[in-house]
Amino acid sequence: MNLGELAEVQMGYPFRSRLEHDPRGDVAVIQMKDIDDANLLHAEEAIRVALPKGKTHHLLRAGDLLFRSRGRSNGTAQVLEGIGPAVLAAPMLLIRPHKVLPEYLCWYINAPATQAQLAGLAEGTSVRMISAEALKALDVPLPSRATQQRIAQAAALAEQEQTLLARIATLRQRLTTHLLMKLAHPSPARANP
Repeated sequence: MNLGELAEVQMGYPFRSRLEHDPRGDVAVIQMKDIDDANLLHAEEAIRVALPKGKTHHLLRAGDLLFRSRGRSNGTAQVLEGIGPAVLAAPMLLIRPHKVLPEYLCWYINAPATQAQLAGLAEGTSVRMISAEALKALDVPLPSRATQQRIAQAAALAEQEQTLLARIATLRQRLTTHLLMKLAHPSPARANP
């Protein structure tokens, strides 16, 4: 099925002027800089503004996906519970799944094969961009909900494994460096038995 049949895809909120941080603002504004290279959202670092009245339909919900439509990476971050009042700034695209599990769709869009497919859909030479229409046309396989859930859980476990392996490698490197430094700088008692 096309992504447009599985989810609502719309442009982020179009702010008319340069965003100015207002510490008393009632809404966080999610921009590309608030999503890291691992496609994790860091809303706590987002600037705050006062949103005009009547714009509450732009507020993000848990399960929404935030798509980076410009730049070298076109990853997607998932909005988790407890984000608080927040909107997505244009030119990012908001994907609001309704016939597919958000976790599964997020995994599918971020998968290397899908990213290669999206790179082929990008327009522009200096700033590569994927339009909402091109994203809506993306073909997304739709297995049963149970299979979607298993895929999303397996992907989350694989991600945790990679994080733990990276942490173990860092700790091993520190331990090795510490032991080698001890050999390089022996204590006087050990150096002259």
